[in-house]
Amino acid sequence: MKILVINCGSSSAKFQLFDIDTGDVLAKGNAERIGIDGKLTYKPTGKDEFVSTEPMPDHKVAVRMILDALVDKDHGVIADVSEIAAVGHRVLHGGKYYSESVIVNDDVKKVIRDCFPLGPLHNPANLIGIEACEDVLPAGTPQVAVFDTAFHQTMPAKAYTYALPYEISEKYDIRRYGFHGTSHRYVSHRVADFLGKKYEDLKIITCHLGNGSSFAAVKDGKCQDTSMGLTPLAGICMGTRTGDIDPAIVPFLMKNENLTPDEMDTLRS
Repeated sequence: MKILVINCGSSSAKFQLFDIDTGDVLAKGNAERIGIDGKLTYKPTGKDEFVSTEPMPDHKVAVRMILDALVDKDHGVIADVSEIAAVGHRVLHGGKYYSESVIVNDDVKKVIRDCFPLGPLHNPANLIGIEACEDVLPAGTPQVAVFDTAFHQTMPAKAYTYALPYEISEKYDIRRYGFHGTSHRYVSHRVADFLGKKYEDLKIITCHLGNGSSFAAVKDGKCQDTSMGLTPLAGICMGTRTGDIDPAIVPFLMKNENLTPDEMDTLRS
C-alpha cells in the first residue's frame, strides 16, 4: 500500500510517498514559490534529485506536477497514480469541529472552507490541494485531513476561553485553538516511549521550536493547555510573529501611525 502525504502551505506543497508495508519513503520533495514562478525539487529514493522550474501559478498546477513526477518514466517511482491507495493532507484549522483525523467528504470540506477566516494563508491552500488530488486521482481514492488544531481540542473550557463577552466569543467562535498539534502529539508519545512508561500516566511539556514555535501541556494523554491561541500568532516570540503582546499596542499603533486594520495586520519591521 502506497500513501501520499501532502502539506500545502501558502506558497508551497511538501510531499512524501510512503510504502506502508515496508515503512520506506519512495520519494519526497517540495513544490515552492507557488504563485510567484515555481520550483519543484523532487528526490526519488535511490535515484538522482530532479529539479523543475516550470511555472506554478497555483496549487492545482503544483499538485499536478508532483503527481506527474511520481509517474515520470525517468524519475518516477510508480507506474500509475492508481497505485496511490490514499492521500493524507495536513490541514491547518479544523475549528472546534474535529478532534481526530477524518476522511474527507463534502462536510469536511465545508468545515475547512468555513475556517478560512481563522487560517487565511493555509486553509484555502489545504482545500485546493485536496480538490486537486480529487481531479487527478481515480474516483473514490480516500483522502484524510489531519488537522493541526485537533490535538488541542481536549483542552478544558478554562484553558481555551478568552475573557471576552460570551456572546461575541460564541458568535465568532473566538477561543484558543492551538496549533502544531501533529508535532505535539508525536513528541509527547515519543517521550512515553523513551521513558518506558504509559502515555496516559505522564505529565509532559512539549516544545515545537522553529520559525513558528509553541508549547503544550499534556496530562494523562490529553492536551490541557497550549501557548498559541485563536491564530498561530500567540505565545512566544517567533520568526515573523510577535507572540503575546499587550493588546493595547494594536489600537495605539493604528491611531498614532494612521494604520488601517489590514495595514496593522501585515505590519513588518
